[in-house]
Amino acid sequence: MARKAVAKAGVAPVAKAVVKRARRPEVRLPPLVPYAGGELEPDGDYDGVDFRELDLAGQDGGGARFLDCALTGCGLDETRLHRARFIDAVLSGIRGVGTDLAEATLRDVEVTDARLGGVQLHGGVLERVLVRGGKIDYLNLRKARLKDVVFEGCVLVEPDFGGARLERVEFRDCVLKGADFNAVTMTDVDLRSAAELGIARGLDRLAGAVISPAQLIDLAPAFAAQIGVRVEAPGEE
Repeated sequence: MARKAVAKAGVAPVAKAVVKRARRPEVRLPPLVPYAGGELEPDGDYDGVDFRELDLAGQDGGGARFLDCALTGCGLDETRLHRARFIDAVLSGIRGVGTDLAEATLRDVEVTDARLGGVQLHGGVLERVLVRGGKIDYLNLRKARLKDVVFEGCVLVEPDFGGARLERVEFRDCVLKGADFNAVTMTDVDLRSAAELGIARGLDRLAGAVISPAQLIDLAPAFAAQIGVRVEAPGEE
């Protein structure tokens, strides 16, 4: 009846906004050649290479290109991959502290079961990237550009998205602890399926994101504090 009344009044019903889903990567690697050994080279060109169970700690692969490559079980402590490009690549079981991926490009990349801490990805470009499983502490994505990115079943401890641009980004069954969304720009960001949603900064930057009713209740005290509203039970002094 209400819809008929609206129609008779000449007012069109408001359409429910639909969050655009992220496009996931579809990585199909060709037969790979085992890495010949030696250290990574700055501005190196790696095409169809299999890096397996290697200790790449402290090496310098800044500006290198990894096309149709797989990194499996590799150690990346303090590895320098500044401005490196990973295209059609699979990174599985990688581990490391202080990995430098600042201003790197990840396009059509799957990252599974990573164990990383203090990763520098600020200023990076991530497009059609899936991060599944594992745990990443203190991920620095400041001023990065994320488009069609899915975080699934992983744990992100104090990730820093400050000043980043997020478009079609999904957080599915993952844990966010102390996330920093300060100065973020969001478009079609889906937080509804996050197993835990902890936001330390940037609540005022959630325009363009969608959350669940339960998450809204959990975040209500923080929202109230953000706009300076005191919440007290009736009769409290």
